[in-house]
Amino acid sequence: MGPISPALRGARIANSFAFGLQGFFFAVVLTELPQQKDRFELSDGLIAGSVVLVSILAGVGSVVAEQLATRWSSRATVRIGLLAITITGCAAAMAPNMPVLLATLGLYGIAVGMVDASTNMQAVFIQHGYGTVILSSFYAAWSGGSIVGALFVAACEALDITLRESLLAAAGVVLVVGLVFGPRLLGPREAEARPAQAHDESEASGGVALRLYLAFGIAASLVFAIDLAVSNWSAIYLKEDLLASSSTAALALAVYQGASLIARFTGDMWVRRFGPRQVVRIAGAIGVIGLAIAVVSPGVVPVIIGFLVAGFGTGVVAPLCFSEAGQLASGRELDALIARLNLFNYAGTLVGGGLVGAVAAGFGHRIGFVIPLVFMAIVIMLARVFHSRSEANTAPTSSDGHAVLDT
Repeated sequence: MGPISPALRGARIANSFAFGLQGFFFAVVLTELPQQKDRFELSDGLIAGSVVLVSILAGVGSVVAEQLATRWSSRATVRIGLLAITITGCAAAMAPNMPVLLATLGLYGIAVGMVDASTNMQAVFIQHGYGTVILSSFYAAWSGGSIVGALFVAACEALDITLRESLLAAAGVVLVVGLVFGPRLLGPREAEARPAQAHDESEASGGVALRLYLAFGIAASLVFAIDLAVSNWSAIYLKEDLLASSSTAALALAVYQGASLIARFTGDMWVRRFGPRQVVRIAGAIGVIGLAIAVVSPGVVPVIIGFLVAGFGTGVVAPLCFSEAGQLASGRELDALIARLNLFNYAGTLVGGGLVGAVAAGFGHRIGFVIPLVFMAIVIMLARVFHSRSEANTAPTSSDGHAVLDT
């Protein structure tokens, strides 16, 4: 890895904040759903439907991000997306009734998709500039932001700050931090308008590239399905099937997210040392072991330990999917590819919420978690499409710190 320019370091910091803001506000929205339920007398089914609505419209937002990024740049798209989160967050805070709230949540879903896609675009361009694997660190920032968001809501509740005030404050954080760091992201001259690093023509040719793209997309969708399954059903599993208290049941998701955060903080180091393929195989095996423990264990504590172990396995796979797919294109073609790959995320969240819930409703939550276990086993089988060495996942840095090379 050659010398990194201050502009490229600044872009990495700025994009880390963008990932963090996305995780922060998403956590605020999710953890304040119970308050919204009380405020507008929402049913559990309506809340579940609103989460599905956000996921579906996030896919629309990813398509919008592709159009904006290919016309202008990924930097402009990130900034527009963060502004949209601010506006829709304020609208949700001021919503006078349930229909307006649901409409604003739908528009928020579009903003989520825009930011998801465009921050991943920036992450791949910045990684190209660094010439080494760093993409997992951006996902660590997202996890860190989500933890801060949950703690923010907890603090607001403890201080008796109203739902409206807390949402407006959170939206203000997104606006201010986005305005401060947004200009430091890579612009079109450093990213989209630059020529690509040389690709292996045999890999980048149509049929092979499409198969690789689909494999990375499927792997990403499976991991996001597992994430949502744990987020939605782990606490219910412990509480209803294992008769744990509400506070104990919440620990399952907490330890899972904590382990995922650690995995993402250290993931780039492991990829550089062992290569993407080996890391995916090891991570998949860890995930399978953890989920198997959660499925077969009869007691509360072993199940929580199982979710802890699973978090260490699932955390690094999604960033690696985007990292590897980033080698299939460059410039504005890369923007389009990442936006389309991002659609697999939302397909995974819909499957994770719907399929696991349907199986759990018919056979119990323990059997429901067999589905994520199978998904993680499939990820292991998909590991062979990843590069065997981390060197294959890098692009040299140009002398002036641009994100990609002239060819």
